[in-house]
Amino acid sequence: KNLPFIGKTFVLTGTLSGVSRDQAKKQIKDLGGKVSSSVSKETDYVVAGVDPGSKYDNAIKLGVKILNEADFTRLLS
Repeated sequence: KNLPFIGKTFVLTGTLSGVSRDQAKKQIKDLGGKVSSSVSKETDYVVAGVDPGSKYDNAIKLGVKILNEADFTRLLS
């Protein structure tokens, strides 16, 4: 099985328009990734939807890669 997200930690923030948050979490886990509820130096990607809030700000401060929904969708394929 192809697991491109092994060892990668994602944080979801804001409202995603194309998928529900639960669907996005399942997609990440199905590809071997981990989903966290808070941003830290261990976070690899923050997926930012509409109105992302403080997790987005924390990602910027920590230099974590931020993906918009289109970037996230491309990463999944």
